[in-house]
Amino acid sequence: MKTSDLSEFDLYLFHQGTNYHAYEMLGAHRVERDGKKGIRFAVWAPHAQSVSVVGEFNHWDTRTNGMTRIRDGEIWETFIEGVEDGATYKYAIEPQWGGPHIMKADPYGFYAERKPATASRIYDMSRYEWHDGAWAERKKKESSYERPMLTYEVHAGSWRRGGEGEYLSYRDLADQLIAYVLDMHYTHIEFMPLCEHPFDGSWGYQATGYYAVTSRFGTPDDFRYLVDKAHQAGIGIIMDWVPGHFCKDEQGLRHFDGMTLYESDNEQLAENWEWGTTNFDYGRTEVQSFLISNAMFWFEEFHIDGLRIDAVANMLYLNYGRKDGEWTPNKYGDTGNLEAMDFIRKLNETIFRYHPQALMIAEESTAWPLISKPVYMGGMGFNYKWNMGWMNDMLKYVSLDPIYRKWNHDKVTFSLMYAFSENFVLPLSHDEVVHGKCSLISKMPGDYWQKFAGLRTFFGYWIAHPGKKLLFMGGEYGQFIEWNYDDSLDWHLVEQYPMHTKMLAYSKALNAFYCDNKALWQVDFDWNGFQWIDCNDNDNSVVSFIRRAENADDFLIAICNFTPEVHHGYRIGVPQKGGYREVFNSDAEEFGGSGVRNADVLQSEDIPWHDREQSITLMIPPLATIYLKRDGQTGAKTSFDAASADRMAVRQEKKDSARKAEAAGAKPKHTRRTAAKTVSADAAKTTKATKAVKAKERKATKPAAVKEEKAAVKTKKRGAAKTTARKAATKKTTAEKTTKKKVASGKA
Repeated sequence: MKTSDLSEFDLYLFHQGTNYHAYEMLGAHRVERDGKKGIRFAVWAPHAQSVSVVGEFNHWDTRTNGMTRIRDGEIWETFIEGVEDGATYKYAIEPQWGGPHIMKADPYGFYAERKPATASRIYDMSRYEWHDGAWAERKKKESSYERPMLTYEVHAGSWRRGGEGEYLSYRDLADQLIAYVLDMHYTHIEFMPLCEHPFDGSWGYQATGYYAVTSRFGTPDDFRYLVDKAHQAGIGIIMDWVPGHFCKDEQGLRHFDGMTLYESDNEQLAENWEWGTTNFDYGRTEVQSFLISNAMFWFEEFHIDGLRIDAVANMLYLNYGRKDGEWTPNKYGDTGNLEAMDFIRKLNETIFRYHPQALMIAEESTAWPLISKPVYMGGMGFNYKWNMGWMNDMLKYVSLDPIYRKWNHDKVTFSLMYAFSENFVLPLSHDEVVHGKCSLISKMPGDYWQKFAGLRTFFGYWIAHPGKKLLFMGGEYGQFIEWNYDDSLDWHLVEQYPMHTKMLAYSKALNAFYCDNKALWQVDFDWNGFQWIDCNDNDNSVVSFIRRAENADDFLIAICNFTPEVHHGYRIGVPQKGGYREVFNSDAEEFGGSGVRNADVLQSEDIPWHDREQSITLMIPPLATIYLKRDGQTGAKTSFDAASADRMAVRQEKKDSARKAEAAGAKPKHTRRTAAKTVSADAAKTTKATKAVKAKERKATKPAAVKEEKAAVKTKKRGAAKTTARKAATKKTTAEKTTKKKVASGKA
């Protein structure tokens, strides 16, 4: 890290709100003066009567290391010889009215004591040697818009814990989390906020140290190691960032020098009563330098690939979460926070000027226009926006009993009315699996089997819907309990219960299929990448649509059945003449499904349907999503970039190691499938036989309660299957008669 000289030019830029590397000037930096080595401390505290540095090195004595107000009249500076790395310190600030000193952590401190202690620590940020140069060069040659983005959202303190319930360190996560993400085919990891924060229950969203990666899990260089290892594995790193508000803890930014400084003088703007926090003053230029420099800091000093900006609506709206009388309209009589709007545009323009490949993702929950459009087009300058409308509609829909879904079909289809108005990310985030909202699988109605089937169906639809993807940890294997920030995920479910194991295998196969098929991600933000086949079959709660890559001949058909009915002889229009093959099916037995599949090639017929000249009839499984491809089609399962190639190489190396171990008589560690493939009749028989043997082995060792639960589920499935089969047979006969009549009358 560079260290600036507190030059007049640097100070001028800081006070103009355009010093985008203010952290090189303020904070604690190791320097040499007059042949002596030590630490230069500098802090912005314009209202203070006096400031001193206190710490272990001077026994916390406010009289020992006083600071001098430099020429700008607002920044205080001092040099202390011989202070070692790791030493704790704070700024002792005497307010204008005198009285007791205010003890504050360094706003620009690079490291902090582990909670509940609150002091800053000296840390040398210039020692780490990076090894992610190939990743950086690769990013320069590609655009995220035309690449797959399948993000795994992680809370570092609860993804997994040690045997005694302790946190995993950043280096532990570098080994365990990255290996898991690589194996599961995710392309990015998004960490919930990692800035230093005092209260675990805030999940990191109420920070005290914006420049200090939390010490809960290790040092700044430990986190750099984690990012470095992720990049070497071809995985991008995104971090939640909270420029909207900060906590009121006494060591933090609130009333920093005894008066309002980082917050507004206007109480209505400063106070965030709903969250019990304090909002930043976006009109104060020094605050602009602080926040924009902080965003730059994470990109440049930690090499992260993107920021997900939290609570953008709270920044943009003066009346967000406020009652009448708690806010005042802007000068135009409107609800927009004009200073916040200018700040956001300035932030995004700056980041993209220095880091053109950055991901700047807005968590914005309203209909504010052009959030993800460039500033020069009148937009707010982000390049992605979370699609909260889609998320809310779909979670309400999948929570309904299937019998009621026909009257709520618009919740599935409405998102396509605005899907291309922004560059959307489709989030299934942490906010939806806490505070009594239930986990994703618990939202699904029905019995045990139907809950898993419903979740598989939903995931299949989500992956095929236009937009980049994000899933919160635990959803991939169907964790039943809500997320608890203070405990590990329930990984034992995958080890002990077959349906969770199969759900994880399904997520892994679905992720791999997504990454390997350009049609699912290459044209995410344009109508050229999507076309409805039928969005009107609300009676059956079935939707069908086409996803296309840039090459229009590279397309995929997705069909989603949101009821437990099997549909035989279901006819859909298809874009081209030829044979169509089922290439992915969420109802496959290896994923815990009932095994209803289209084993043969589905040959198109010259029967016009859905405004298309060609059509096919197929069987649609219960509570399932299936994907079809035309035989001989180009572009299927294409390696998408060098990062994908790297991941595939690593996976192949693992496979080779497993084969060698097996040949030597050792049991391979990983035997799960790495991708979804069409199962031939012979392969299906082999799979069933293998499963029968495994079932017998499990039966001999399973506890009685688990056996009884499984037997009850099977009984329900058999009863439901018989009823479904009778209904399907009747519907098939009716459908065939109707088709014949239409063909005969020339109406088909």
